[in-house]
Amino acid sequence: MKIEALEQGCFYHIYNRGINGTDIFKETDNYKYFLRLYERYIDPIAQTYAWCLLGNHFHILLYIKNLDEVDVSKLTYTTTDKPKQLDPSRQFAHLFNAYCLSFNKRYKRTGSLFEKPFKRKRVGNMAYFKELVFYIHNNPVHHDFCERLQDYPWSSYGTIISLKPTKMERDNLIGFFDTTGNFVDYHKQKHELKCIENLIIE
Repeated sequence: MKIEALEQGCFYHIYNRGINGTDIFKETDNYKYFLRLYERYIDPIAQTYAWCLLGNHFHILLYIKNLDEVDVSKLTYTTTDKPKQLDPSRQFAHLFNAYCLSFNKRYKRTGSLFEKPFKRKRVGNMAYFKELVFYIHNNPVHHDFCERLQDYPWSSYGTIISLKPTKMERDNLIGFFDTTGNFVDYHKQKHELKCIENLIIE
């Protein structure tokens, strides 16, 4: 099966889970370390709009920057693999490989941790975009991690409705909903998720 390349200047839903459904986050340090690696490898090449990490899977909504928007000095390469042009998939490979190595060492396991290839779906319209934002933030409720989405610590919802500093595209995201109040109200509504029902990870 041919894998869709990540194109610059486009929005994507990036999602994946542990191989055979295994947990990829077992404790607080795992979540924190994944986010640190994400900042190192993905922040330089993408703008993040929403994310959620849950037990055996994750969801991320992001925009892949154009090459002229990328600070190449912040990209991480070995001395032998520096590409001549931006390859977003390579940055994700660095993220997953680095996390897997650390996870395997900590829990004395071997082999792959994530399903391959990681899933990606281009976001082509605003209806899909908004449903996806809700689905990502509501995922902890959907999977019974909590009763209220604002109580879950490992998603972007709390950051978006707060005023604390963030590298996320908070202002741009709120702009799609006009106001923070509308953003909150949208998350309180019931959504049928028709645009993304084929992407839901159970």
